[in-house]
Amino acid sequence: MAQLNVDLVAADRKIWSGEAKSVSAPAADGEIGILADHSPLLSVLRPGTVRIKGSSGGPFEVEVTGGFLSVDANLVTIVADSATVVAGSESV
Repeated sequence: MAQLNVDLVAADRKIWSGEAKSVSAPAADGEIGILADHSPLLSVLRPGTVRIKGSSGGPFEVEVTGGFLSVDANLVTIVADSATVVAGSESV
């Protein structure tokens, strides 16, 4: 089964990087879900929660204030204006 490679960064640091089964994010037009082999996409993010379901381990959640998300060839890049990791989420 194909996996996603995810990089989640803020202006000042890397937040999370690794393989994932799925990603959901607060896109400008509503919540978006990303699975492996998703079509290419570029979207603006609104304030909300980004959820990453890693290949191993528990889910990772981070509150973002905005930014953008890019998907291309199973690579998901999320650049957040600012981000706060939700308590209980797995670490990098």
